Amino acid sequence: MSATNPPLVQRAQLANGIRVVTEEMPGIPSVTVGLWVENGSRHERPEQAGISHFLEHLFFKGTERRSAAQIAEEADAVGAVLNAFTGKEYTCYYAKVLREHLPVVQELLADIFLHSRFDPEEIERERSVVLQEISQVEDTPDDYVHDLFALRYWPGHPLSFPVCGTAETVSRFGQEDFLSFVRARYRPNRMIIAAAGNVQHAEIMAWAERAFGTLDGEATNPNGEPPRPAQGVHYVEKQLEQVHLCLGTPGIPQTAAERYAGYLLSTALGGGMSSRLFQEIRERRGRAYSVYSFLSSYSDAGYLGIYVGTSAEWVAEVVEIILAELRKLQRDGLQPNELQRVKNQMKGNLLLGLETSDNRMTRIARNEIFFGRDVPAEEISARIDATTNDEIIALAKRLFDPSAMAVALLGDMKGHPLPSLS
Repeated sequence: MSATNPPLVQRAQLANGIRVVTEEMPGIPSVTVGLWVENGSRHERPEQAGISHFLEHLFFKGTERRSAAQIAEEADAVGAVLNAFTGKEYTCYYAKVLREHLPVVQELLADIFLHSRFDPEEIERERSVVLQEISQVEDTPDDYVHDLFALRYWPGHPLSFPVCGTAETVSRFGQEDFLSFVRARYRPNRMIIAAAGNVQHAEIMAWAERAFGTLDGEATNPNGEPPRPAQGVHYVEKQLEQVHLCLGTPGIPQTAAERYAGYLLSTALGGGMSSRLFQEIRERRGRAYSVYSFLSSYSDAGYLGIYVGTSAEWVAEVVEIILAELRKLQRDGLQPNELQRVKNQMKGNLLLGLETSDNRMTRIARNEIFFGRDVPAEEISARIDATTNDEIIALAKRLFDPSAMAVALLGDMKGHPLPSLS
């Protein structure tokens, strides 16, 4: 690239270690900017479970210069989206706004990130909100079953902890807990500033240097060892109309060489209305309304999961259908037309997801976290196209091992026997 035609995705690093990644999208009116911290529920001790998520809430509850209401009013006054989310391995604070109002949200993000007060009264008010959020998840069985599965599949490992924590842990946190956690974890070497949209790299660099260039200190990487899967059938009885089940097998880490075969495998299995499980369980047998598969992948571990909501009398049949499809994939992989269809499906979903500045911002930040570089859409498409059926069969044989499978059931089995994974 010449100096007059720079790459659309650019990366730099401040002297204190903060990484800055941007993607210029000249043809759109918006900009999304995010402050990412490589800290999530994985980086908590058991007694800290939920502190990262609680902390994310508190960053919007008042600074030395602004009250919580003033933060919301200033964002609303320019039509901005100001929000945050916490995951297992990172937390992101972001704003999406029209190009001309970018300085407003830059000032807001810097203020909440650097000058939040964590006022004890606000902590108590927000504690009630977080406890309600935990209760809401527990009252939403098609969400809650995923938490139950992780807790039992990776027992005792921080990756199994619910991001929101538990009522017990959340009820204990005080102001000093949050302040000390920020001092230890929110350090420059674990931070990324990402921006995408109608903005130039130099603009973001100038703001990053001005607002965050004096941050110092260093955080360790407390990932620890990867989790070990625990095989078994885990039943949690609850009075519900349906039984919600999540069946999982070993998966792949984010950077695994087999990740493209894994994406195709999951897509073919339960990634849409044409997928094998949707067609067999819902369309042919009418045993469920909601059926899907997914990959949960982290820096050094992962699992492939399958969710179905069904009636108690059909649980054993549904599990046998799933196991039969896994055996077919181990034996034959995908038929040529099926393989081509899921490749096209994946590439289409990828490109459609790149139409907005917020999705682009998330993509370049996650690439920086997991790969330390930009992974262009063209590279991903080429790797998808290059994946062979032999690679899919080899991965299926490695992952779909009954001795490393587990299933979590949430609901009322009404006396019906629990399914077998053998």
